[in-house]
Amino acid sequence: MTDPTRQKDDPANPAQGPEPVVSKPYIMPDDPEEGSAEALAKEAAEARDKMLRTLAEMENLRKRTAREVADARTYGISGFARDVLDIADNLQRALDAVPADTRASADPGLKALIEGVELTERSLLNALEKNGVKKFDPSGEKFDPNFQQAMYEVPDPSVPAGTVVQVVQAGYMIGDRVLRPALVAVSKGGAKAGTPANGNEPSSAA
Repeated sequence: MTDPTRQKDDPANPAQGPEPVVSKPYIMPDDPEEGSAEALAKEAAEARDKMLRTLAEMENLRKRTAREVADARTYGISGFARDVLDIADNLQRALDAVPADTRASADPGLKALIEGVELTERSLLNALEKNGVKKFDPSGEKFDPNFQQAMYEVPDPSVPAGTVVQVVQAGYMIGDRVLRPALVAVSKGGAKAGTPANGNEPSSAA
């Protein structure tokens, strides 16, 4: 007689009993401590690199900001200073308009006026210097297009060619920059720089 429990367990094969449960072998995972240490070391190196880059960027920003503040303090008045230079030019023109012999024989009133204009000019130049603006006079110097602007040439063989022989308008510096180049007259006809005064160049050996 067929066992009804076997038919219930396996209707397709009444003669076979229930399938036995087989336990699978336990597989040990990789060592978690080794992988975790490598990951932590990598994260620490990345964090240190980011921190160093951030510090470098902050230092560069600090230096750039300090430089911009210094430039603004030094050159921020450039526009105003250029306007003031017109006043200084007019004072100088007023003084130049009075001949030397007229000054010597001037009455007390005219002398007082001239002295007042001279005092005003000195006060103005002193105020400019306190704010980093300095006047320069390149008379007798070799012409330099970085600081001077040539207006015309003057024949003068007594000095080397390219020498500033006359200053038409004074130049001004602000800090280490040219606020306004000097307007000058440059000599021509003299010996070139580096050439002997007699004009004889050393002969080359044959």
